[in-house]
Amino acid sequence: MKAVIVAGGKGTRISSITTDIPKSMLPIVERPMIEHQIECLKKSGVTDITVVIGHLGDVIKDYLQDGSKFGVQVHYLEETSPLGTAGALYYLKEEMDDDFIFLFGDVFLSVDFTRMVNYHKKKHSDATLFVHPNIHPYDSVLVENNSENQITGIDSKRTAREYDYKNNVNAGIFIFSPKVFDFISEPRKMDLENEVIIPMIENGYHLYTYKSTEYAKDMGTPERYHAVNEDFLSGLVESRNLSNPQKCIFLDRDGTINKYVGFLRRKEDLELLPGVVQAIHNINNSEYLCIVITNQAVVARGEVTFEELEGIHRHLETLLGNEGVYVDDIFYCPHHPHRGYEGEVPELKFDCDCRKPKTGLVERACEKYHIDVSNSYIIGDSTVDIMLGKNASMQSILLMTGEAGKDGKYEVEPDIVADDLEQAVYKILEKRK
Repeated sequence: MKAVIVAGGKGTRISSITTDIPKSMLPIVERPMIEHQIECLKKSGVTDITVVIGHLGDVIKDYLQDGSKFGVQVHYLEETSPLGTAGALYYLKEEMDDDFIFLFGDVFLSVDFTRMVNYHKKKHSDATLFVHPNIHPYDSVLVENNSENQITGIDSKRTAREYDYKNNVNAGIFIFSPKVFDFISEPRKMDLENEVIIPMIENGYHLYTYKSTEYAKDMGTPERYHAVNEDFLSGLVESRNLSNPQKCIFLDRDGTINKYVGFLRRKEDLELLPGVVQAIHNINNSEYLCIVITNQAVVARGEVTFEELEGIHRHLETLLGNEGVYVDDIFYCPHHPHRGYEGEVPELKFDCDCRKPKTGLVERACEKYHIDVSNSYIIGDSTVDIMLGKNASMQSILLMTGEAGKDGKYEVEPDIVADDLEQAVYKILEKRK
């Protein structure tokens, strides 16, 4: 598979750091960012790379040359005038006769492209967008998708966010089939999202999100540039690559993240517990993933629809996003084994393998994100969560706010007890030192 890196922008947002080299040549621990991108592609077997250059493009050409010193082939497409984020693709129509990877040059990343390519091919996708949660979803480009991960819309970062949303941010990493050229008919300045991707959606093409916890950060501002350097030096960048086993802190939802109100049926009743934002902030800044696993029998009981549960989780992600924190994913069990409830959904009334304390939700998360349970934790407010920890062979922390914690009567002994989520996360992060 071939790759295209768009490195022609002027980098006006980061001009306080540099004006004499393009932003893709900014050093990350003594090596230009574009070299890191090429190395990442090469690790997944991608060695034929076209670099789109413009402003100060000679600096990139002088450094990369033909790519042979990096073990790849580098070709150049030079913009004589700015062509935006998509216009240069017009000149690659004849060369890209198969699926190809497309990267923005200001995204620092460590991605296992083999996994993403396999996903793209399995979905028979016309375009696959790498998406992830970030700490500023309120001003990022958000991608909407259905339960099958098929993209249904794009919300530009210029749109006011006065609604609940998934923290599903477009990371600037794509895989395109040649069908993308159906919407690039002339050599002019074009916006990739508004003039190519959205028309593909509207015309019934098959576009999918690829959600990943891997490291991918827009390095377009001085603050983000310095943060990337710190993350690289700490080892966080490489550790998040899904070719490596991941560590995870699994969180129960009700009574752990949000106030316990019995069966939560309305998003308006969701209230974050004190200390939760700081706890999740600390997880986000560690080597651990933050994944919610929750039993939601209210769906099987007919008290909440799948759509309403989705609305509750959107509200949760919005509340967290407004505070600059995020959960990496949410896995839930909608089943319930007992019958006899008025309005229940018969097809969801069975003894499943995903209802806690069974391990199905954990297994799904582990498969999706290459998680090593032996280096992971489950935090919850009930013995069901502690039993799940034992069943999944991972360490467990019981919050004293739950009934079992208050009574001190444990059906299964937790590995650790804590007063609240903030203290639980603190104990985990202190223990690793």
